Amino acid sequence: MTLHVRQGDLTTLAVDAIVNAANPALLGGGGVDGAIHRAAGAALLEACRALPEHRPGVRCRTGEAVITPGFVLPARYVIHTVGPVWHGGGHDEPMLLERCYRNVLALADQHALRQVAFPAISCGVYGYPAEAAARIAVHTVRAVLEASPRLEVTLCARDRDMAAVLQRALSAA
Repeated sequence: MTLHVRQGDLTTLAVDAIVNAANPALLGGGGVDGAIHRAAGAALLEACRALPEHRPGVRCRTGEAVITPGFVLPARYVIHTVGPVWHGGGHDEPMLLERCYRNVLALADQHALRQVAFPAISCGVYGYPAEAAARIAVHTVRAVLEASPRLEVTLCARDRDMAAVLQRALSAA
């Protein structure tokens, strides 16, 4: 079982899969979503457009995950998940965030992937408090890794502050 924190650019990691903190349309956006789409090239957008919609404009519901190739990324795959928007914590946000991590790792297992790198899901424009999100990420990933010890998971933070939050959560677990 391997779980560690890394500071850096998620799009540069040579792993089996990186995780995209996506919006429901899966057509790119800001933050990590936009960075992944830019780094992967136009083929990622076309692959996402080809995914079926659950309803107009929604290819992935909150808490769920879908997989596409990584195209020109160093990662072989991108696993897209839609984290919850923070509304104060009383709208199932913790459960939905936990589902993101569980569903991504279930997809990784189904595709026999070994190395998965996550961003801090929902901690950007979706407003999830970083400390609370980091605790959920570490707790959920560790629980999954106990049952799937062959997986190697990296929690990747773009900046030093988020890396410190993730490392504190990992050290406290």
